[in-house]
Amino acid sequence: MTSLAGRTVLITGASSGIGAALARAAAKAGAEVAAAARRADKLEALVAEIAAAGGTARAFAMDVEDEASVIAAYDAVEAAFGAPDSVIANAGINMEGLALDIAIEDFDKVMAVNTRGVFLTAREGARRMIKAGSPASERGRIVLVASIGAHKVLPGLTAYVASKAATAHMGKSLAREWARKGINVNVLCPGYIRTEINDDWFDSEGGQKLVAGFPRKRLMETSDLEAMALYLSSDAARAVTGSVFTVDDGQSL
Repeated sequence: MTSLAGRTVLITGASSGIGAALARAAAKAGAEVAAAARRADKLEALVAEIAAAGGTARAFAMDVEDEASVIAAYDAVEAAFGAPDSVIANAGINMEGLALDIAIEDFDKVMAVNTRGVFLTAREGARRMIKAGSPASERGRIVLVASIGAHKVLPGLTAYVASKAATAHMGKSLAREWARKGINVNVLCPGYIRTEINDDWFDSEGGQKLVAGFPRKRLMETSDLEAMALYLSSDAARAVTGSVFTVDDGQSL
């Protein structure tokens, strides 16, 4: 159900956190992995780790805010592996700030990466899949990584939750547009996981209080997302498109 043998999988935001974990998992599942992000040094370390474990991966520089950078990265992926069969649009950022206080430049930055960047990644991926024959093969798979913030209020994170809600609805719209193009588009909404962008918060009193309020009083692990992400990227998800999946260990209950 989660085999990616014979697939090329492009993952954005792969230099750390969820993206790096999904890159390792995709390689272990048999995919050729195109690991994309801005931080080349971290990508190279990840690629070396995957190779040492017997997997296949390459690093590709991509700034999801910049359409030219996105297109150039896809060109490089095609030259190395051919057109991707699966794309996981994972790159994202967060800038904390109450709505009355957050600088509009910070709001715009969050939307540019988390929503516009996801759109550019998905659209370019779809263009490549269609050109490579997805209307006939029906093997195109695109997964947009949103958050439980897409459907749950996270205090002090108005820009973030707005960007993720937009991403979730975008996924459904793209799925409808591309249903006859052989491309399935789905959205994955993870719960709270300790990553670079929130590490300090979870060490704080406020972060510890938040975790204590979860039904299971714990954070998730990146590994908790792997099975769903691999499934949605695989041949097995042939009849699954336009869906939003929450994987949060019950945190939003």
